[in-house]
Amino acid sequence: MINKQQKKNQLLIVAIFSLTIVPFLIAWGLEKYPALVKGTTNSGQLIIPPVTTERSDFIGYDAFSSKNMGELTGHWLIVNVIPEKACNEICLDALIKSKQLRLMLNKELPRTRRVVIIFKDPATAQINQWWLKDTLLSRLHRTKDPADDALFLSLLREENKLDEALIERLIGGEDKEFALNSDLIRVKPSVELVKKMTSIRQGSPISDGMLFLMDPLGNLMMQYVSGFNTYKVKDDLMHLLKISQIG
Repeated sequence: MINKQQKKNQLLIVAIFSLTIVPFLIAWGLEKYPALVKGTTNSGQLIIPPVTTERSDFIGYDAFSSKNMGELTGHWLIVNVIPEKACNEICLDALIKSKQLRLMLNKELPRTRRVVIIFKDPATAQINQWWLKDTLLSRLHRTKDPADDALFLSLLREENKLDEALIERLIGGEDKEFALNSDLIRVKPSVELVKKMTSIRQGSPISDGMLFLMDPLGNLMMQYVSGFNTYKVKDDLMHLLKISQIG
């Protein structure tokens, strides 16, 4: 007769096996039946087999990120990359688009987190501008004012800075601490993670503005080249969320 402890052990083995096989089944199903991901175009590509990562591959870049590293586990991750010391217009636009993408998920938003992987070590003042722009620039799109659209494009250029007067203008009457609150978890990659992401590209560089989707178990599932269409990535991610029972 099987006692309670043996039964628990058997259930644990089944659970571990299920967690291991789920991402491969998702990837196999999407390859076999690509219509499941209706948004996949030549800008979105399944990573087959999925590339596994470890929690130790991600190192918090700052105090906020280090405190929130636990959020990487158990959530679908929308992963931006900054491969160089500069974040040009393409790079910054991709960050802002990923912010928009997450908001577009509506009720599925809590199942996701935004992450940016910073491959090199830029100056502190420079990187602080990136995070300010990521947090605030999307506000310029809300006004539908051509002058604000022009300002948005101007501020995408790294040489143009957000100063205090402009920050105050964008915040308006909101509480400043609340308005500057960011959902973006910033990480440095391990040497192993850099190798894995480079291998995904199969000889092509990891370029400014690329985007990756990672499942809650740490498997890189999809990649998008710079200039990706936010709505099509949303469709892909919604389908992944629909067929996934994790995260």
